[in-house]
Amino acid sequence: MLSFSSRQRYFLYRGVTDMRKGFNGLSGLVRQHLDHELLSGDVFIFLNRRGDRIKLLVWDRTGFVVWYKVLERGTFELPAGESDRLEMSWTDIQLLLEGIEIKSVKRRKRYSKAA
Repeated sequence: MLSFSSRQRYFLYRGVTDMRKGFNGLSGLVRQHLDHELLSGDVFIFLNRRGDRIKLLVWDRTGFVVWYKVLERGTFELPAGESDRLEMSWTDIQLLLEGIEIKSVKRRKRYSKAA
């Protein structure tokens, strides 16, 4: 069963992704641009040029899983940033997948463990 949680880390590839890419093609993008361990259990996120398709790639202990969503109307918001990769929080991923504009969300203060 595929499930995502706040315990995982989420990395968005900010470049345009050809949605015909499968496991090997997406893994190559992670190796080439995100420079992150593929078998870590972290989730890697890819968007197409129009922003209406999204793929999430994750290793689940026995193999790769790709989760794919196509919007019937509208687009996913590509969060602001300058590099090829962006680490996102679990909350931001939920907002992204639901089509909520992340930059317009007002966040209230919460406890966070000091790093």
